[in-house]
Amino acid sequence: MEKLWSKTLNPGGKWSGTISRGKLIRFTALDEGANLSLLLYNARDLSERYNMPDTLKAQYTSYLTKGNVLMSDNGRVLASIVDDSLGWHDTISGYTTREMTDAKYGPTSYQELRNNWFRSGEENFAMELVRNDLGLRDLVPVVNLFSKVYCDHNGDMHFVVDHCPKGATVTLRTEMDILLILSNTPNPLDPRTSYPSVSIKIDVFSSSPADPDDYCVNFRPENRRAFENTWEYYTLIKM
Repeated sequence: MEKLWSKTLNPGGKWSGTISRGKLIRFTALDEGANLSLLLYNARDLSERYNMPDTLKAQYTSYLTKGNVLMSDNGRVLASIVDDSLGWHDTISGYTTREMTDAKYGPTSYQELRNNWFRSGEENFAMELVRNDLGLRDLVPVVNLFSKVYCDHNGDMHFVVDHCPKGATVTLRTEMDILLILSNTPNPLDPRTSYPSVSIKIDVFSSSPADPDDYCVNFRPENRRAFENTWEYYTLIKM
């Protein structure tokens, strides 16, 4: 497996880029308590993007782990989770805002602290969306890698503080050409009042898209149907 690219995303950092179909993206938490928010779009047609409701209802889950796929609003598979050391990644708690960040960690500004100011997920995503000819109207629910959030019987949401140890990893395989947008900012339900300082390492490896016998394809019948839609899409655009 050939490593093609590597990057470390520092606390508060953001990144966006196009990654072609058939690549492995491995995320590694370089300390405990990490949270990495991500968005996915079809790089060939940015109007198609990750759809949280369809992803969850089709796979009968509220969180993601190995075997799960991230579905688009056109019923295709943008990426699949092929390896995971944690077993739970949050899909329901969203991202931080400027107001939320100031209230929890104290007001900061770029003018005062330069790159040490406390960034919010919403601001990071807004900047990267604009860089890719998108805008705030294209901001959808995110996946929060490395975080565990669950609901109790009363419907209250709970954040598990000690869920992510140092060295935790999760690996996505791209099933389509994707625009990936990342924000290394706190989970909005994290109760800690110190702004998290956890860097995330990103490694991209060569691979190939899933075949019909793949674990993720056969994880659920709904997954296979989404993969069939994806395979059809790529077969037809090559004609």
